Formats: sequence, C-alpha cells, structure tokens
Amino acid sequence: MATSRSGFGALLRAWRDRLAPADAGFPATPGRRAPGLRREELAQLAGLSVDYVLRLEQGRATHPSAQVVGALARALQLSRTERDQLYRSASLLPPQDGTVSTHVPPGVQRLAARLGDFPIGVFTADWTLVWWNSMWSALLGDPSAFPVIWRNLARVLFTSGVAFPVRPERGQDAFEASIVADLKDAASRYPADARLARLVQDLRETSDVFARLWATETESAQHTTDRKTIRHPEIGDILLDCDVLIVPGADLRMVTYTAAAGSSDAGKLDLLRVTGIPAANHSHDRL
Repeated sequence: MATSRSGFGALLRAWRDRLAPADAGFPATPGRRAPGLRREELAQLAGLSVDYVLRLEQGRATHPSAQVVGALARALQLSRTERDQLYRSASLLPPQDGTVSTHVPPGVQRLAARLGDFPIGVFTADWTLVWWNSMWSALLGDPSAFPVIWRNLARVLFTSGVAFPVRPERGQDAFEASIVADLKDAASRYPADARLARLVQDLRETSDVFARLWATETESAQHTTDRKTIRHPEIGDILLDCDVLIVPGADLRMVTYTAAAGSSDAGKLDLLRVTGIPAANHSHDRL
C-alpha cells in the first residue's frame, strides 16, 4: 500500500493546476501565471496553512491524516476514484462503503461556487459541515477556525453550552426534533459507521434534550423552506429564507440562505458581500 513520498505532492500539484479558480469560487484576476489554483487558495479551501500545503507538495510532510486528505480531496473537487488515489498515495485506506460519506461531487461544488452571492453550506448525512463559501463564513463565522468535531450541527446544537445564533421561525423545538430525526435515519442507514455511533452516544450521554428526543418515536424530517433570524455581531439581526436541498446519490444537504431582492435583509447580505465583514468567531456555536 505504500507509495513514494513525492507521489502525494505530485498529485496535489497536478490537480491544483487543473482546477479553474472560477469553479472554486475565486474571481479570475488578470496577471495569474497559471490557470489553476494558487497554493494559498488551496490552503484556504482546505482549511490548512499555506506552509503545510507547501510541505505536502514538496514531500517534506509525509504523514497527512485522513481528515487532511479528505479536506484536500474536497477542495480539489476530485472524483471518487481520484479521491481514493489520493488516500492511497498517503498510505491511507480510502473511506469505506457503508459509512457516512464526506465526498462532495465536483458538480455540486461548481454549482455552489457560482451561487457565491448567497451563504451556502454543504452537510453530510450526520449534519457535519464539509463545504462552505465565503458568504457562509461572513454570515455565520469561519468554520475552519474550529476543530472538525465542532463543525457538526447536532453537537453544537445540543452540547456547545452557548446560545445558538440562528432562530428558526417554526420554533427551536421543531428544529431540534428534525435534526434528531435525521440522525436516527442516518444511524439506520449506516449501522457500521463508528463515527456516527460515537456522535449519537456522546449526545445521549451529555444532553437530556437529545436523549429525550432520541427515545421518542419520530419520522425522518421533511425539510421545507423556513425563515430564520441570524444574529450577526456586527450587522445585527438578519431575517433570511433557509432552504435545505437534498443532493440525490450523494446523501448531502445543501443549506442556502437568501432574501427577497430589494428587502432590508437583502441589503444586509449585500453589505456583508461588499465589505467582507466576517462574523466574529467568539465560540464554536456558528454553523
């Protein structure tokens, strides 16, 4: 299973050069020396330091974790076959069938990147955030500032111990019940997924609310449009339409926040877009 140390770096460089900046959500600026992504852009997309990406490409960092390889595979918009090749080049086993997939198909990423005027986040079947755009970070805080464990919506919602900054119009109780119902559905479809089982066990042991909802007979949530108020620390409250779009065949949820054109809330989104004011990352409560 072992491969040369330079193989991993060569793959990173080749696939970075292949990916068009526009497909990754970056503007095509004049004076670019190469058609692909810059190293700092790949680092930003993967939530890694530029120095670490450089050391990986040069073969000086030789033992990337599965988490790092997965983040790079998503950032490079690799196919499943290419993703598995990247894992093997790092002497790691590719993700196995029967577990919650963190793979975001390239087409989904290209679509989301072209909708960059609006906050978009992509979640796995267990509600772990695996892809987001710059508007998502501006509205809700930069998820890369926190460990992956705190990018899981259920863990933040039930065990973070801080006030949740998103207030659903249909009520917090209904929102919490829908997330638990989704996790129940995921657990039934992925019984061999150790990470999902550990998440559920942690939540049952640490949250009375989660434990009560888990013990209640619930049906899988049917997500419809909901209006949610986002408490942004600089802009103030923003009332937005929240849609959850299911990606067939990938078991992903694309969450979008939009506002009607010409509304005051659309103006607040415009302000975030133009100024790039990020939501302050005061705690791990912003998803």
